[in-house]
Amino acid sequence: MEGHFLFLMFHLSLTLPIIVRAQNQSGFISIDCGLEDEPNYTDETTSIYYSSDVNFTNSGVSHSISSKYKASLDRQFWNVRSFPDGTRNCYTLVVPQVSSKKYLVRARFAYGNYDGKDSLPEFDIYLGDSWWGSVVFQDASSVVTKEIIYAASSNYAHVCLFNTAKGTPFISVLELRVLNSEAYLVNFVELLARFDVGLQDGEIIRYPDDVYDRIWTPYNSNEWTQIDNTLTIDHDATTSFDFLPLPPSIVMGTAAIPANVNDNIEFHFLPKNNASTCYVYMFFAELQKLQANQIREFNIFVNGDILNNAPINPIYLQNAYHLAIIENPLELWINKTSGSTLPPLLNAIEIYMTKNFSLSETYQTDVDGIINVKSIYGIKRNWQGDPCTPLAYLWDGLNCSYAESDSPRIIYLNLSFSGLIGNIAPGISNLQSIEYLDLSNNNLTGAVPEFLSQLRFLRVLNLEGNQLSGTIPMQLIVNSENGLLEFIFGGNPSLCSPGSSCNNKNGNKVVVPLVASLGGAFMILVITVISFCIYKRRQPVSHHLSKQNAYYKIREELESNKQEFTYAEVLSMTRNFERVVGKGGFATVYHGWIDDTEVAVKMLSPSAQGYLQFQAEAKLLAVVHHKFLTALIGYCDDGENMALIYEYMANGDLAKHLSGKSKNILSWNQRIQIAVDAAEGLEYLHHGCNMPIVHRDVKSKNILLNEKFRGKLADFGLSKIYSDEDDTHMTTVVAGTLGYLDPEYNRSHKLREKSDVFSFGIVLFEIITGQPAITKTEERTHIIQWVDSILLERGINDIVDSRLQGEFDIHHVKKALDTAKACVATTSINRPTMTHVVNELKQCFSKMMTTPSNSDDHESSPNSFITVSFDGISGQSSLQR
Repeated sequence: MEGHFLFLMFHLSLTLPIIVRAQNQSGFISIDCGLEDEPNYTDETTSIYYSSDVNFTNSGVSHSISSKYKASLDRQFWNVRSFPDGTRNCYTLVVPQVSSKKYLVRARFAYGNYDGKDSLPEFDIYLGDSWWGSVVFQDASSVVTKEIIYAASSNYAHVCLFNTAKGTPFISVLELRVLNSEAYLVNFVELLARFDVGLQDGEIIRYPDDVYDRIWTPYNSNEWTQIDNTLTIDHDATTSFDFLPLPPSIVMGTAAIPANVNDNIEFHFLPKNNASTCYVYMFFAELQKLQANQIREFNIFVNGDILNNAPINPIYLQNAYHLAIIENPLELWINKTSGSTLPPLLNAIEIYMTKNFSLSETYQTDVDGIINVKSIYGIKRNWQGDPCTPLAYLWDGLNCSYAESDSPRIIYLNLSFSGLIGNIAPGISNLQSIEYLDLSNNNLTGAVPEFLSQLRFLRVLNLEGNQLSGTIPMQLIVNSENGLLEFIFGGNPSLCSPGSSCNNKNGNKVVVPLVASLGGAFMILVITVISFCIYKRRQPVSHHLSKQNAYYKIREELESNKQEFTYAEVLSMTRNFERVVGKGGFATVYHGWIDDTEVAVKMLSPSAQGYLQFQAEAKLLAVVHHKFLTALIGYCDDGENMALIYEYMANGDLAKHLSGKSKNILSWNQRIQIAVDAAEGLEYLHHGCNMPIVHRDVKSKNILLNEKFRGKLADFGLSKIYSDEDDTHMTTVVAGTLGYLDPEYNRSHKLREKSDVFSFGIVLFEIITGQPAITKTEERTHIIQWVDSILLERGINDIVDSRLQGEFDIHHVKKALDTAKACVATTSINRPTMTHVVNELKQCFSKMMTTPSNSDDHESSPNSFITVSFDGISGQSSLQR
């Protein structure tokens, strides 16, 4: 084959004059990002109506590009919005409700030295929860365009910029166009090239000539001759164009033919990045009125294979297309047949790459509801993009369920202490899957709406500490009395009980206290709990005990082993809360003394979550005893003042000692001993009780160290007990800490013991490496990714915490590392049990010198070790010397 070979590295640079005329713009969103001096304008060249981005994003800073670049760039590039803060910043594009439509979304970027640094940034762009691509510039004046066409599952489009630590993300222009439902066959395609062949250099075609505002750029070759026709080009009546928006007549009115009539048209296209399947649309229309003795006839070869079944004879002034579906790169030959008297022609070509987008957008009704909440209360936070996706960027105060076949649903909303003013937002009624709703300690006024009682999955409702008034809906009271709902509403002095008059002088305030008063919480919890966690070596407790017998048994345990303190005594033992030793989302821990014994006093916040944590921890620790679990000494349940009093752990939490800021450096031996201690505590919860317990929040901050640097598992506020030990899992609201959370549990809401195993694996990685679960850098790299990358590039020695200065046995490290990797297997079925983990970790120092001890809890000094064996059947511990 002869002719000119053109290898094209694709890059759209759309800075040229535009030839267009005005017409209707329904289905358009056109945003000039960073525009501040006026709210909107009509572009003089395109007649496209551009608006400011102030109503589309909640963050970012407006800038103007350097004046030296304005002359070469269209007006919409003169401003940019940059995002110096946060990793993810999003635009939300809301389109009038349309059914079975596709959107064309286009993002455009021109640096123009807007920040005066003369340093080209690089960052990523996402559509919803899916990576769209990287934005990379050739120079300060170049325009980078990202364009994608996708099937719309909602009337929202979320476009997000991600900081990749290579410069501050910014954006110049953001545009959305509504297409017909069949456009371009597949649901997700990214534009690679769109060429008007034969168009004069320096021109482009877009709206209004193209009613969808596709941007057509010129493409020519020195080996080609341009031909044109100003008459209207119609479509070929014999061909269906239902799925394909045709190029406009002005685009089809130009074409290229080989300068040498004996040559062929050869077109070679190599994408800048590895493309997947490509859809190549080629358009042909005869522009010359042929004489009786003239024939234009050709075949199309794509990557060496003929595309058409019969020779192509383009029809005068009629548009026809041919589609090739290929893998990249594209090598296109348009060869005239032996019977043709005229060379082949090509009018236009579009090349798209399929994208594997999941776009698992949150359920539309839930989005509508949460957007209403955001709007009414003016919530800022990080509420950008899709509420539930990606998982790493859930909106603050939100949690979601993720069924494999359905859209994510919002099941948890906590807006306590958020400064909310006004009535309870009606959008909450849209959250039909909500299970936990906390609006406490705000300035909400008005009535408690009836729709709250119609949220059929709602299990916790906290409205305390507001200024709500009127009568509580009867169904909320009924649901609470029937045990279907934990309803907390104290601190609203103008709320009235159903059937009473709110105008009564005495107020006829709510006479059914329910959980509004937290006094007597122990009475409630012990009546509902059976003694579930006795060592299996003892006689098993019957599962058929009456509630009364269960109450007396646990109450006896409480009264014989735990002390109840008044709030005044708590104030005294903490010296009026003089010294804080720890702080969490729903509790603060203070140092205290009971006689000559140091204690840790955990004061729970007066909130729904605080109450639930108090209930869960007290219920568990009243009857659970193990040397590697922090011991509960007593409690305070004095009205709204709730406290749990623990043994004091002198050396704080493990996370503090693994931090680079810590002056104390744990030795390798200490680290492995602490890992074994915590693993044994967790093993006991899983296998040492009549009914297994899942901790749900295993992390280095919840492993506490005593004065001898022995580890104990702490914080049982999120723990769950299997009601039937034969169950393989429990379906629960997802809870835990980002970085330690089992992704399988997060996805399915099916909680298993192996969810704790995953979290422990992350802790083990931290112990080995000294790195946090998620780095504090802008990249926020997860420790699993960090370990994998180091192992790939270097070796095991580079994994270990550098502060150990090589003082470790590489074989023990490898053993611990293999154990950690097994723990974080993607699927829970491939993870080991904690019994197996304990045994594996003990082998890490099986050859170390062991030191006998006569103490009951087998504790040793920080630098000496005892190997403790655990019999998973009997639950007994014994020393091996």
